[in-house]
Parts: sequence; structure tokens; C-alpha cells
Amino acid sequence: MTRDPSAQAQRRARLPAASPPQLLVFIDTEEEFDWQRSFSSDARAVTAMKHQWRAQTIFDRYGVKPAYLVDYPVAAQADGYQPLREFLADGRCEIGAHLHPWVTPPVEEEVGERHSFACNLPHDLERRKLVILKETIERNLGVAPTIYRAGRYGADAETRALLDELGFVIDSSVLPWTDLRRMAGPDFRRCSPDPFWFGTDDRLLEIPLTTGFLGLLHRVGADVFPWIGGTRGVRLKATAICAHARLLDRIRLSPEGVTIAEAKRLTRALVGRGEQKVFVVSYHSPSLGVGHTPYVRTRRELEQFLAWLDEYLEFFIGEIGGQPASAHDVYCAMGAAQGRMPPPLARPNESRRAAG
Repeated sequence: MTRDPSAQAQRRARLPAASPPQLLVFIDTEEEFDWQRSFSSDARAVTAMKHQWRAQTIFDRYGVKPAYLVDYPVAAQADGYQPLREFLADGRCEIGAHLHPWVTPPVEEEVGERHSFACNLPHDLERRKLVILKETIERNLGVAPTIYRAGRYGADAETRALLDELGFVIDSSVLPWTDLRRMAGPDFRRCSPDPFWFGTDDRLLEIPLTTGFLGLLHRVGADVFPWIGGTRGVRLKATAICAHARLLDRIRLSPEGVTIAEAKRLTRALVGRGEQKVFVVSYHSPSLGVGHTPYVRTRRELEQFLAWLDEYLEFFIGEIGGQPASAHDVYCAMGAAQGRMPPPLARPNESRRAAG
């Protein structure tokens, strides 16, 4: 089987025509590490997990049910998973899996940039890591995860086959219009943000990160960007030049590195052009602490980060007329639109909740 991320045939998934725009929040829930240094299996601190309530309080206010996509250091340490057990017990979130290979046993590979993308591992090793991650989440959070996002978006066709085998129903590893080959990662340049079905009997749903085009050339963005966003285009700074000239700008929906004005402009454009009904806001859990990511280095930046979430949710529900949804809400709605019965969803183990 090829390790091309877009090798499998894709059948687009759609919401019912009358459905308003839906908002999902996916959080890469992970350990803290130095983003500027090489990867280390010793980076396992999860101190930022005690701060997740800062954003969860905002989500609760707007009825948002985020999906915490949990990696091994968070799932294996009480300081990591305990705050999430409290949210989960109250029905305020969903739990998924997030694979960082360099901190997930067994660490048999040479740790480095290439193997930080799980799809570059031998197939059997990727499988064993994912099985251990899944079992650890189930043991300590009391729920079998059915949502997945590969760390660093390191997923491909073989990864999808593993998800199918291991009982996942939703993936969010596709980073649309993005080429990661210069870092030894996948090439998603020709992958759109449209959700699609895959796997056995099209049982699994891909929900890519929300990424769109703005600028004078937005109508031909899908054709142009694979060239300017490729390895050579990045080397020639073509993406930066086109964005600065307002010709073509690729924007991802996230409080990390994207201003609230850009996020609103993207959302208005995608809704107005009729291009999107499912919107995914994504960020990394360490950004809820100070000094763990490049996006939140000071207390002021943390306040701006939280204000971004608050303002965007108010905008999406108010001005856009959208509504918050869980990942499984969207899965079931898209399945129902095609006349299929939804699978039984995992629920927290009652005895484990009581013991928490």
C-alpha cells in the first residue's frame, strides 16, 4: 500500500442542505517541548494541562464541546489526564488520540524530524504505537478514542487503514493545501478542506483542518497554490510575496499565528462563497500556559489568545448564524444525510468515572 496521503479514492461527505454552518474545536493535547530544538523522548512535561480550564470555560459559555486529541504523555500521567476526566465526566468534551511517535512507546526508531511523522515509521511500529496510545487513553480516561489526528499531520493511506482496523471513525490529519515534504512530511497540496468518507464501506470520516484562500486569485487557489506552496515556491518565497500583494493568501482557522480579523475574513468568505459548512478551530494545549509555544510567550499573549477564542465563538454563532457541534454530531449528521445508521459511540466507563 502506498504511503501517499491522498492515494485513496475520496467520496465527499455533506451536511443536509438546510444545516447551518457547524463549528468544531480540535485541540492537540500534548506534552511541552522546545519547538526550536530537535525532538527528544525525554520531553514529557504536561504542566499546561492544569490550565485547560481557561479555554474550557469559554467553550462552556457558548455550548461548544471540544475534542481533546490526547497524546501519550498526557494520557499516561495523572497531571495530564485528570483535568480531562473532569470535563469528560460532565459531558463537556470529547476525547480523541494524537500520536507523537518520539514520546510514545515503543521508541525503536531513530528519533528525529523524519520519524516525527508517524507515516515514515515502519507500518508495524506505527501500529504498535497507536495501539499502546489507544489502550492508555482507554485505561486512564475510561473511554476508547474514536477520533484521531496524527502528530505533525503525519498520516497517509496506510495510517487510514490502521484507523479502520482499530475502530476509529473520525480522522483530522489532513492539512489542506500544504506541502510538508521539505520536513520529510506528507504532501497535502492537492487536498481540499472538504470532509470525505474513507475506509471499509466508507465507514470513516475525514474532517480536515479549516484552511482557505483569500485574495484576488482565490478562485484559482486550488490550482495555483500547489505550485507556489511547493518546495521550490517556498524557497523562492512565492507564498509570502503573493500574500503580501493580496493576490493569494492561505489562512488556517486557529488562534495560533492568525489574527481574529483574518479568521473572521476567512469565515465570511467561505460562507459567502458557499464553500464550507464545517469549520474546525485548532490549537495546541500547551498554548494555554505561558512560554510553551511560540504563540503564547507572555501573559499578555495568553490574554489575547483567550480573547481570540471568545470573540470568534461570539462572531460565529452571532454574525454567521452558525452553531457549535461535536465531532460525532457532524459524523452522524453527514451519515444521516446519506441514509446510513451511525455506529454506537464510546461512552465514559461509569465505574471509572465514579472512581475519579
